[in-house]
Amino acid sequence: MAETAKIVRFHQMGGPEQLRIDELPIPEPGRGEVRLRVKAIGLNRAEVMFRSGRYLVDPELPSKLGYEASGIVEAVGPDVDPGMVGETMSSVPAFPANRYGVYGEVAILPAYALAAYPSRLTYEEGTSIWMQYLTAYGALVHFGRVRKGDFVLITAASSSVGIAAIEIAKIEGAVAIATTRTAAKKQELLSAGADHVIVTDDEDLVARVKEITAGTGARIIFDPIAGPGLESLATAAADSGTIFVYGALAPEPTVYPLFPALSKHLTIQAYTIFQIVSDSKLRAEAESYLYRHIEAGDFVPRIDRTFPLAQIVEAHRYMESNQQIGKIVVTV
Repeated sequence: MAETAKIVRFHQMGGPEQLRIDELPIPEPGRGEVRLRVKAIGLNRAEVMFRSGRYLVDPELPSKLGYEASGIVEAVGPDVDPGMVGETMSSVPAFPANRYGVYGEVAILPAYALAAYPSRLTYEEGTSIWMQYLTAYGALVHFGRVRKGDFVLITAASSSVGIAAIEIAKIEGAVAIATTRTAAKKQELLSAGADHVIVTDDEDLVARVKEITAGTGARIIFDPIAGPGLESLATAAADSGTIFVYGALAPEPTVYPLFPALSKHLTIQAYTIFQIVSDSKLRAEAESYLYRHIEAGDFVPRIDRTFPLAQIVEAHRYMESNQQIGKIVVTV
């Protein structure tokens, strides 16, 4: 067995070119940890922000990175069931980004952060489920209590989380309204299940939402952008609606839309996946819901493009280009 493994790290914060593939001694899992032999890695926008120094936590340089990987458990540390060895599992984003990372040939992870997935899925599909579906589930199902007939507005809908939100809205009987900046992705979003697609470069968001909803507005808005566009979203919301803000993709500052919020009694809720995965009961409920629908074929992980590990820099550049529809996966 090899004594070293290729691990992706960055030694200073910045752009994709900061990512390096370092040859490092194979680490041993500590108490409560496992070592995963990685087969596929799912990329997430959070990792771009972490690498750039714009995330919820700061990296400790040189830093590993990455939340999602699928593979085979090849070693366990003390206080971990040895029966996990040999199991195919994928990582749930339930650990600190500045302590663990999955980009590489092997990854050390807390045992609690691994979960089984339907065996019919490939490694590429197995690494493309938890971040996107758990994030969308928490906002729409757990907190939003989405129900049949609800109008759900999903911005930046071509992301993996956006696609997951469309699928969840549809399975719950809601009307999914997706937004995309240009017309290039409109047909793909309709094919993914969106009932309506608003091309924001060409159409007035507020006017189109009012037209689609016959003037009532969207009861649930699911937004990773924030910034000045939050004012338009508040104007497009229904009375007593909720805007879930789960990201900060906009480069401009976010201004609270006071008057629309007051006049409509809106809830503008800051939300992250960690509100679900940090609570063992909520996480179990969410994983059960998703596993059931994935097994039934209701939710189908959409993979936009794959890259080999040697092209991790190119994979991050592609993610920053915003061309993808669905998940970018790196194979190992």
